[in-house]
Amino acid sequence: MFMLFAEMMFQNLLWSRKTFVDNMKIYNHSYIYMPAFSMKTGTEPSLRVYYTLSDVGANQTVLFANPNFLRSIGKFWKNRGIHAKRLSTGLFLVSAALGLCEEVSIYGFWPFSVNMHEQPISHHYYDNVLPFSGFHAMPEEFLQLWYLHKIGALRMQLDPCENTSLQPTS
Repeated sequence: MFMLFAEMMFQNLLWSRKTFVDNMKIYNHSYIYMPAFSMKTGTEPSLRVYYTLSDVGANQTVLFANPNFLRSIGKFWKNRGIHAKRLSTGLFLVSAALGLCEEVSIYGFWPFSVNMHEQPISHHYYDNVLPFSGFHAMPEEFLQLWYLHKIGALRMQLDPCENTSLQPTS
């Protein structure tokens, strides 16, 4: 979805590279995951993000997932009951984190349009555009992640964290 965000907000990085780079500063020294090889439509915008950040010497590192990893993770979760056209980027990243990290804490996988206090919440942190019907299976993903939380494999945060502000750096 970040790819669609970049396309909508920054005109495919063809005309708004500076605005995009300025907006990325809030993420400090972080990794930016791009779906360059997960689907054909992701390659060109992912490479544009990579070259834009590289050209300006940005602090972020762009990462592309190995297509074989994406395929094997997709099969793994399908065998555990997640039947969607495509897994969410979040589930791919949680899967990678579980393989790389000793502790994994997640937030933002709530699959409903209202939070536990019945307040409306947006679909993404950057917009409220829902995916095409059947594209993702968010309730199924949530149930699998909740199970991993219950057995102690990861920690799932359901309410917002106390300090949610991100401060941009120069």
